[in-house]
Amino acid sequence: MLSVGFISLGCAKNLVDSEHMASVLRAEGISLARSPEEADVILVNTCGFIGDAKEESVDAILRACQLKQSGGCRAVIVAGCLIQRYQAELQRAMPEVDAFIGLDQLAEIGRVVLKVGQGESGILKVSAVSRKVFSPLPSRIILTGGPFAYLKIAEGCNHRCAFCAIPAIRGRYRSRGMDDIVKEAETLLGQGIRELNLISQDTTRYGHDRRDGAGLPELLRRLGKLGGNFWIRLLYGHPAYLSDELLDTMGEVSQVCRYLDIPIQHAQADVLRAMIRPGGVEAVRQFPARARARLPGVVLRTTCLVGFPGETTAQFNELVRFVRETEFDHLGVFAYSPEESTAAAKLPHQVTSATAQRRRDKLMAVQQESAFRKAREQRGREDEALLIRLLPNQLWEARSRGQAPEVDGITQVMGVSANAKPGTLVKIQYTGATGYDLKAQIHA
Repeated sequence: MLSVGFISLGCAKNLVDSEHMASVLRAEGISLARSPEEADVILVNTCGFIGDAKEESVDAILRACQLKQSGGCRAVIVAGCLIQRYQAELQRAMPEVDAFIGLDQLAEIGRVVLKVGQGESGILKVSAVSRKVFSPLPSRIILTGGPFAYLKIAEGCNHRCAFCAIPAIRGRYRSRGMDDIVKEAETLLGQGIRELNLISQDTTRYGHDRRDGAGLPELLRRLGKLGGNFWIRLLYGHPAYLSDELLDTMGEVSQVCRYLDIPIQHAQADVLRAMIRPGGVEAVRQFPARARARLPGVVLRTTCLVGFPGETTAQFNELVRFVRETEFDHLGVFAYSPEESTAAAKLPHQVTSATAQRRRDKLMAVQQESAFRKAREQRGREDEALLIRLLPNQLWEARSRGQAPEVDGITQVMGVSANAKPGTLVKIQYTGATGYDLKAQIHA
């Protein structure tokens, strides 16, 4: 029996694609190795979003090929965004890779594995444009390693942000059917998942491409009607499409976390205009106050991009002031890097990478000061936490509704019952903080 070992890189949306391929393989009788080093076939699911991600993907492919050359595996397959974006270049540059498959060919992975396992090579299955939307198998495999899952509600993106290549890679925005999403959610909950993280390139645009008029608020209400004690979290929204109806629905459906991940990218009007960001500066500057007024206690996460072509020191300082005044709960910062085939790569007045990195460090320092203070202020507050895994010394790694997986800090909980299991929701009281992470004890 052939075995396949996964190397899954990039964002949560890519992880869902890896889970889909793993589920297809298992359904077709192909086993999954515990690690790439123990596999007959290594599958590298790549990211092609920005320079660092592309480098990481290429390094992973080369390591897999070296393992193959030393007899550690029979074949190497490359999938995902990088091959979707650079199919011709990668096939020429890496003849040692046995097969390349694109985003619309995920369901064909079983047949491809069998072919390379029998010694076939030079396989290329990549559509020119990505158009499909996949529905996971009922026996979907979860690779998060915890009692939480990512639920992809749409694919692709219609925005034409000047710095981003995602629309060219993943195609136009296309929402999954609501019945299909609800059915998958019900299956995941039945498997013991207790946190559903809704993801797409822009979750707030869900349903806008469908003729049935269904949107994200209705989807949240449908998911809430499944009943039970679990969490629903929204990731990757857009400030221009954060409606009052959505905010109100988040407050009405008990399972929905009062948590919003809304990347703003910048807060200066001319920079946002150059970025071709819908809604402009008005949407960016209004959304934090709107969200906090309509949804008391909401936790806000955002992402900023610094060093965009033409960004002046004064414009950057305006972003710094906005971040300092707004006091986001969580914030990530990227230093701009030019991406071929994007509008921004052709703009004049490119900011040097050293300057962009210095600006990133400065903005993160401003955020760190605010985040550390907010973490310390949690001491004594009561909350609910989701147990993720047992740590040494009888501590548990857990997360609150205000902490998204992978990108935010964690909560270390002491005093948990000896028979507790991952996925248990417990009452806690915060006792302190270390950096971005919180400390807590069980609260009766």
